[in-house]
Amino acid sequence: MTTPPEITPVASPEVTSDDRMWVILCFLFTPLFPIITLFIDDKKNRPFVKDHYIPALILGVVEMFAVTILSFIPIIGLFTWLIWIINIIYAVKVNKGLNVEIPYITEFAKKQGW
Repeated sequence: MTTPPEITPVASPEVTSDDRMWVILCFLFTPLFPIITLFIDDKKNRPFVKDHYIPALILGVVEMFAVTILSFIPIIGLFTWLIWIINIIYAVKVNKGLNVEIPYITEFAKKQGW
């Protein structure tokens, strides 16, 4: 009987506080900060930032369209500001160093190779 091979953990790149802060800003000030991140090579090539800034950009664009459309509905339009709570929740998770998986958006971005 053979023993299964040992699985050694792969050292992941260190997530610095600067990386976390940059991703927090991407979620809180979307879509502005993710667009700025596209032009800063030092930031966009960091693995933690790279995994989060494109989904944050897509989320921001989707939220902008949702707010625009919902604002025309009389009663629901008053509560469109609640959509921005989603960004705050993701920013808090990122501050704890967790990888944020936005349903559908993160998977879509990874399939596109972004």
